Amino acid sequence: MKSDRLLSILLLLQTRGTVPAPELAERLEVSVRTIYRDVDALSAAGVPVYAERGRHGGITLLPGYRTDVTGLTADESRALFVLAAQGAHAALGLDAAIGSALRKVMAALPAPHRPAAELTSRRILVDASRWTRGPGSGLPLDHLGTLQDAVFADRRVRVSYVHSGSEGVRDYTLDPYGLVSKAGVWYLVADRDGEPKLFRADRVRSASLTEEAVRRRPGVELVDVWEGLKQWVERRTGGIEVTARVRRDRYGRFLRLHGGVVTEVLEEAGAGGAGTGGDAEGTGEWVTVRLVVEEVRAARALLAFSDAVEVLAPPEIRDELARAAAAVSALYEGPH
Repeated sequence: MKSDRLLSILLLLQTRGTVPAPELAERLEVSVRTIYRDVDALSAAGVPVYAERGRHGGITLLPGYRTDVTGLTADESRALFVLAAQGAHAALGLDAAIGSALRKVMAALPAPHRPAAELTSRRILVDASRWTRGPGSGLPLDHLGTLQDAVFADRRVRVSYVHSGSEGVRDYTLDPYGLVSKAGVWYLVADRDGEPKLFRADRVRSASLTEEAVRRRPGVELVDVWEGLKQWVERRTGGIEVTARVRRDRYGRFLRLHGGVVTEVLEEAGAGGAGTGGDAEGTGEWVTVRLVVEEVRAARALLAFSDAVEVLAPPEIRDELARAAAAVSALYEGPH
């Protein structure tokens, strides 16, 4: 609509100062001639806008002119207040800033939109954190601030990092593209020796900025690298396929914790009908699923469900869990 376009031109000029007419036309997907007609319309409405000719010219506002109009529609106003949980902002030290910014936006909103925006902030919550990461749980994010500094300063960063399933620390010099919060977990997206890699922030044991400028691949942005890495993770065929049965009364919690690696729901069975362990306390009903674990030891996470989860195959996973359970049993046998 023309009114939306005029407002967009006004806000762009207010933000940028002088903008070439071809750039405005490209941004708003109209012709340059249409932009000049819109400038005439703004001028006729009393907005001090004019065109400067020459190599460095463009469309510009009279210096010092400002408008308090936000240009937000009712739906846009509500959308701004549907924000991620405070944990993501807190990890970056921005909790106070996001609160202050929202208060300023609320004050600038057209009066008719304010009640709907305020109600949205009370009725809608997007919580990106996982169920297992409550306050004080999980590994500390001691070096997230340094990683953030490297991202914004466009500097290379040197990290000491612990890979999954490894107890050793590896040292790398990385070229960061940015930080991504995925399901409550912070990742550094960076090139290592020119290859895109993903690093969990809670596995970084030390981090320091170097004096070298970042060496990103030309024309490559964070969203491009993240999309490629995400697709690689999702279609990765590595790992061990595990068949297990889960008690129905614990199945919901099982999916919350392990749903990301469940590949198939095979069948639902009655008591003792799906595995070798017989019935135990509970509903006596089981759901049989197939999931993937990165390595044999990673399957030990299933022991958190005690007798509510039984691995049916493969044998090496059953043996690993039996050894782990025996070790725990031996630890608690006899007097303290």
